[in-house]
Amino acid sequence: MIGLSGIEKAFGPKKVLRGVDLSVARGESLVIIGGSGTGKSVLLKCILGLVRPDAGRITFDGADVTGRRSDAFLAQFGMLFQGAALFDSMPVWQNVAFRLLRGPGRRPHAEAREIAVEKLRRVGLGPEVADLFPAELSGGMQKRVGLARAIAAEPRVIFFDEPTTGLDPIMAGVINDLIRDLVTEMGATAITITHDMSSVRAIADRVAMLHDGKLRWEGSVAQMDSTDDPYVAQFIHGRAEGPIAAIR
Repeated sequence: MIGLSGIEKAFGPKKVLRGVDLSVARGESLVIIGGSGTGKSVLLKCILGLVRPDAGRITFDGADVTGRRSDAFLAQFGMLFQGAALFDSMPVWQNVAFRLLRGPGRRPHAEAREIAVEKLRRVGLGPEVADLFPAELSGGMQKRVGLARAIAAEPRVIFFDEPTTGLDPIMAGVINDLIRDLVTEMGATAITITHDMSSVRAIADRVAMLHDGKLRWEGSVAQMDSTDDPYVAQFIHGRAEGPIAAIR
């Protein structure tokens, strides 16, 4: 469904992506791991056309979409941002229905609100939450609202950027289970960026590791746990010693 071939991107003298080749099958849940600054977020921005790669090619359903960012193209994607990224001045239901109220295919307010309430129910939040504001919600509830917004327009592809950051272990487990259930139920293709290995094991069909701007390794969760690749082993076990240099 999504193909990347030879993707390179630099910002000034800093080379962030150094020839990344990666493919994501339709309906697959791919999790990208790697240390901070290895290019994971830049890679997602390249797919969305928010950043144009310096070299390489990106395809979507077989069509070249390198550097493109049309409304019709973006409408096929949903995203759960790292910090939920809710609009403080809008009630919860308008946050969830943000895309439904704007742009091509916009819905009447009453219909958009009805869809928003249903998506909130799907992530475990009752209708009484719809008229609250983000500041009135806990961190876990805000993350659920962000998840409801990500699925509100029934996207074909969903990006999850550090979906459990800032959550306690129990709520992180709840969010992981919700993501897995929703992706399976919708038949969506999912790409997740995370440092949380419990998320990797809960969400991933396949894991890819970026290191120093290159795809270092890819395989299943079972293969990840048994690999003798020193970079992967150091990262997933959180070891201070190994080929990945710690920033001191």
